[in-house]
Amino acid sequence: MSAVLAPAPAAAPRLSADEAQVVLQQWIAEAEATDARMMRVGPGVATPAQIMGKTGLEQLEAMLAGELPFAPIAQTLDFSLIAVSEGYALFQGRPGPAHFNPMGGVHGGWFATMLDSALGCAVHTLMPAGRGYTTAELSVKYVRGLSPQVGRVRAEGKVLHCGKQLATAEARLFGPDGTLYAHATTTCLVFDLPGTR
Repeated sequence: MSAVLAPAPAAAPRLSADEAQVVLQQWIAEAEATDARMMRVGPGVATPAQIMGKTGLEQLEAMLAGELPFAPIAQTLDFSLIAVSEGYALFQGRPGPAHFNPMGGVHGGWFATMLDSALGCAVHTLMPAGRGYTTAELSVKYVRGLSPQVGRVRAEGKVLHCGKQLATAEARLFGPDGTLYAHATTTCLVFDLPGTR
């Protein structure tokens, strides 16, 4: 018995420096608008009463609308949630000197945290009210180094499967010119959250 392999997805086209600069300015404007809304409540952790009866997608949409607090790690590492939809999450981050490793490049942990956030939030969008998840496995593949000269990068997460006990997702970290810096996959455990239905 032989397996049928799907063709590999085509790589995103690389943009010219001028085109990438236009994209970067659009990204910055989108992030500023989103951050302004989210700062109405600021960073923190939502209480069970605040999320009672809300699906995961409704919770994330409430964060984006500035109605629920966003995760404090986003301020620490200078990234933020930009968009969500069913099975999808998009984050944007600004790599800077605070994220350097000893060699002066952006630390791999910063890549991993952005990717893990996009992966987890993509899974979160598919959680019904009263259900939650946690990362059981994270696999990151680093493609190239990253420096602050890139300006901003985005981590885009998409769910591959979401069941009653397990969910899997994939994500990629890319720059405004389409350059891929890393990609990742996750397996998440899915479970009931007591007191939130």
